[in-house]
Amino acid sequence: MSEFYRDVKAGLLAPLKSLPSKYFYDKIGDHLFQRLMHSDEYYLSRCELSILKTQSGDMSKIVAGHFRELDLVELGAGDASKSVYLIRSLQEVGLDFNYYPIDISQNVINHLHKKFAETIPSLKIHGLNGDYLKMLGEQRSISRKPLLILFLGSNVGNMNRPQALDFCRQVNQFMQKGDLFLIGVDLKKNPHTILGAYNDQEGLTKAFNLNLLTRINMELGANFNIDKYMHFPLYDPVSGECRSYLVSTIDQIVSVGKKSEQFQVHFKAYEPIHMEVSKKYDISELNALAKDSGFKSTKHFFDNKKYFVDSLWQK
Repeated sequence: MSEFYRDVKAGLLAPLKSLPSKYFYDKIGDHLFQRLMHSDEYYLSRCELSILKTQSGDMSKIVAGHFRELDLVELGAGDASKSVYLIRSLQEVGLDFNYYPIDISQNVINHLHKKFAETIPSLKIHGLNGDYLKMLGEQRSISRKPLLILFLGSNVGNMNRPQALDFCRQVNQFMQKGDLFLIGVDLKKNPHTILGAYNDQEGLTKAFNLNLLTRINMELGANFNIDKYMHFPLYDPVSGECRSYLVSTIDQIVSVGKKSEQFQVHFKAYEPIHMEVSKKYDISELNALAKDSGFKSTKHFFDNKKYFVDSLWQK
């Protein structure tokens, strides 16, 4: 019985049905997310890319003021299209470092090894496939050099505040005093701008969410009828949480699993499955999160619209 099966079963049999967003990222999910990042409405990636393009030099000088050698660990590396600017800047200031990209997708890790072998052959890279915290523990068993951990792309927003606090505290436990944590955060702004990023006109977010049901069908032997679910996002400007749901459009029963492991799930008409949350912060909330999880905020790097921030924390 796989972890994927156990997580899907626990989520679908809960009183409020949900699916873990970490399972979005199979080969098709990776491709859809790359397309989404380049859509007109999805401002997050463009804003953070502009930060890394224009301010990686400043970041690298700060890091070089602390360390001469380190381990650069990236949680949820994706295609490294943003972190590559920081990688190059760290090399330019003469820092000696190994790069450890961590990702839930083996497809991503394979791609990064190939990409950097071709584009930055001097980079010492050791990809780790799996859960962020588990792989961070594995990395620490390999090396105990000072750390710069990257957690970009507003991945911390995929947790509510208590979950984010718990996660940042756990990351902190793997670090030594003085180690650095660069965390990318989407900021509160016009609610229409935020909601548009999760309800693009091309339907990429919808396809990205529905692909998880397709993956469950293919890998776990389920019989979801994809056409009987609609994508429904909403944004609460008070909590800063944008939530995405897949809503069953009919009363239906879905079977999941094969033979002895099979279970059934009853969906009432218009019953939702909670798929993901993307929390937005203001700077006071972000500083409080840093402090409460054992860090101090040392510098905030903004895009020119102040839609997004890469915040550098120190243990």
